[in-house]
Amino acid sequence: MTTFSFDAQVTAALFDKTGAIFALGDGSVRFESGARSEVHDGAVLCACVHPSGEGIVTGGDDGKLVWSREGEAVLLAQTKGQWIDAVAASAESGLIAFSSGRALSVLDVKDPHFRRDFQHERTVSGVAFDPKGRRIAASTYGGAWLWYARIEQQQPTKLAWAGSHLAVGFSTDGAYVVTSMQDNQLHGWRLKDQKNMRMGGYPSKIKSFAFLAKGQLFATSGAQGVVLWPFVGSNGPMGREATEIGYDETTLIAQVAAAPAHGRLAAGLEDGRVWWADPAGRGLQFVKQDKGAPITALAMSSGAARIAWADEDGQAGVVSL
Repeated sequence: MTTFSFDAQVTAALFDKTGAIFALGDGSVRFESGARSEVHDGAVLCACVHPSGEGIVTGGDDGKLVWSREGEAVLLAQTKGQWIDAVAASAESGLIAFSSGRALSVLDVKDPHFRRDFQHERTVSGVAFDPKGRRIAASTYGGAWLWYARIEQQQPTKLAWAGSHLAVGFSTDGAYVVTSMQDNQLHGWRLKDQKNMRMGGYPSKIKSFAFLAKGQLFATSGAQGVVLWPFVGSNGPMGREATEIGYDETTLIAQVAAAPAHGRLAAGLEDGRVWWADPAGRGLQFVKQDKGAPITALAMSSGAARIAWADEDGQAGVVSL
């Protein structure tokens, strides 16, 4: 394992084509090679891999959206008086979406003049692209809104459910939208009929979720073990019970990570430990056994061969499985 000691909390850990990249609360981006780029006047609030697979896109409390590669940082957009709270990118469509206040904005990496801005009734807390990169889901108070990414004038599809929705994601087949909520539960919708799915029973807030095993399993944090919901067949998790892996009554799962096409799963714990497992196999293996500050960022490479982790105190590592 390669370890790092940063002087700020890590907001996000990601893998691009070249290796692991960390985005920090001090506004910097750190590369696995040791290179460092100062990109924000303030904290990085969100990050995702650039659609090209080269470098990462970060949003900050300075209102800047920046594309960082080793040795280069490009300002993509800037908002006035608004934080950039969420960002997502699609390799399939080459689009980047980000939120600032009640606005959802869309950029095209191949067309510097393209921009779409979609307004919401409440603050946008999370954004996600569907698998083809054509539609965007935005989570907000009261549910999620669906937009076609390139159409300027449109009426969004509103997926309503009372409460504050914090983060959003599409299933890997594009058939479902799932949000994490303020009150220790998930909520989902089957898009073909907008049927609601309540996914509760968690002891704490769900900070992280990920699809794996070609979309057949949906893993979440928020419990003493990683909660696994089945997404198989026409009804997905409706009417089915979740299972749990890695149960430990002394702590909670803080972060999960997976590569959607593969069966491996990684988990970062509130007590600072990190493990990985194949839910179809037996047992799990710790890649970080020492306890410490809570894990705040976790990533698995696209080929499911490497894990990057980071904790609240700025300690981080990259390990090959």
